[in-house]
Amino acid sequence: MTDPISPTSLPRPAASPESPLSPAVLALEDATALDGATRLGDGLAGTLTANDGVAGLLTGRWLGHAVHPLLVEMPMGTWMSALALDLVGGEDSRDAARLLTGLGVASAVPAALTGWAEYAGIPRREKRVGVVHAGVNGGAALLQLGSWAARRSGRDGLGRLLGLGGHDPRRCRRLPRRSPRRRPQGRHPRRRLQRRLTRRRTNPGAA
Repeated sequence: MTDPISPTSLPRPAASPESPLSPAVLALEDATALDGATRLGDGLAGTLTANDGVAGLLTGRWLGHAVHPLLVEMPMGTWMSALALDLVGGEDSRDAARLLTGLGVASAVPAALTGWAEYAGIPRREKRVGVVHAGVNGGAALLQLGSWAARRSGRDGLGRLLGLGGHDPRRCRRLPRRSPRRRPQGRHPRRRLQRRLTRRRTNPGAA
């Protein structure tokens, strides 16, 4: 009888469907013209990760999983909420939209820092995609910063326009299916659980 909590019974993530952006991303991986930009990225990423403790904090070693994918949801969510208010909220939602835009700008900073820390540990081909990803998202963040400044000065029409320009639903978020999901090396809760369950199956008397 199969142990219902054996490591082999733990759910495995379903394979991700092929992204329509995959051909473009693969072309970027082969674009050696981006190598100058990747070297600049190497310098920035190297500075951020020079201290091992800071590197562990930014890459999520303490969590056992990369924190960058978690942090990017904050600016994306707040900016999307601001856009929804701009579209259907009416005049009464101006203050809330401005607040959400500002929160998104502030939360984009740790998202960017963790992204550059992850960049330090990926191969050269993926770094070519990474610098384009960083450039597109950095441009979007600057537009959102301009949107917040315009809203704050009372130019809500300009703020809404800049905020709309800062939304690109693709933004190189989805990498090709062959790109691995990154998880920092080290102690991870799921791996510890799997090892413990394996020991219990092979040696039922073990604690």
